[in-house]
Amino acid sequence: MPYLQLEVTKQYSTETKQRLAKRMGEIFSAIMHADVKRITITIRTLGEGAIWRCGEGDPTPAAILMCDVRAGRSPEVREEFAKKLIEVCNEMLELEKNQLNVEFTQHTGDEMYHQWMGRLSDNWSPDENSSGYK
Repeated sequence: MPYLQLEVTKQYSTETKQRLAKRMGEIFSAIMHADVKRITITIRTLGEGAIWRCGEGDPTPAAILMCDVRAGRSPEVREEFAKKLIEVCNEMLELEKNQLNVEFTQHTGDEMYHQWMGRLSDNWSPDENSSGYK
């Protein structure tokens, strides 16, 4: 953990998705104070007409970013993180304003096993090692 799952309707090149994943990892590491090696990112293209946001009138095309994270960050930190991810996704994927929503599911550390660590994760701590983002 964390596991960031972005679902979109348009096709993007592997290079674009790799650059976006790198940027998302850097942002997560810096804002959420976590080792970048923990982060896994999925970018799924579901195809045109696959994601809709309901509201007044007809549903409109949407995108969604689900963030499975270890519990412990304040609402303010999660909000800052969501805003920065939306900014980067809108820029790199040319999403429409208000098209992307971000949702969080929070877990205790022992709900994730990392093979590279050889054990279950610790609970999140604000003192955890992170790398800055630019």
